[in-house]
Amino acid sequence: MPNILLTRIDNRLIHGQVGVTWVNHLGANLIVVANDEVAEDEVQQDLMDMVVPEVIGTRYFTIQRTVDIISNAAEDQLIFLVCRTPQDVLRLVEGGVPLKKVNIGNMHFSEGKQQVASTVSLDESDKEAFRKLHKLGVELEIRRVPDEKPEDILKFL
Repeated sequence: MPNILLTRIDNRLIHGQVGVTWVNHLGANLIVVANDEVAEDEVQQDLMDMVVPEVIGTRYFTIQRTVDIISNAAEDQLIFLVCRTPQDVLRLVEGGVPLKKVNIGNMHFSEGKQQVASTVSLDESDKEAFRKLHKLGVELEIRRVPDEKPEDILKFL
């Protein structure tokens, strides 16, 4: 079983809140970004690595590669898993990644989405992914930063 401390959905993936605030709060020593686009984009990876303290490892994998190898994680790897969308998280869970809790931090507003919290906007596809994750036993919370009170996303579905 991999030591996945928390999984976060954040459109921005790694940035200051993720690379410093959440990592310190969780005690993570590895951030795994599971995203098909970023796994193939070294420029984005380099930019994200700039905000992460040097003592924290980073890995950038496609969703399928994450499914295939996360169970091989060493016991001393304390993993903070970051995804861009709820659909990516659902693919991980359906692929067998043992996720218990998902933090929804930032899902940008765009056309067709409804803002449900200060930093979270959803469309029907997002809502359906969250419903499926809930049915699969995954706890879901909206929370930007660790010291903020979590909000249950289920009331918006």
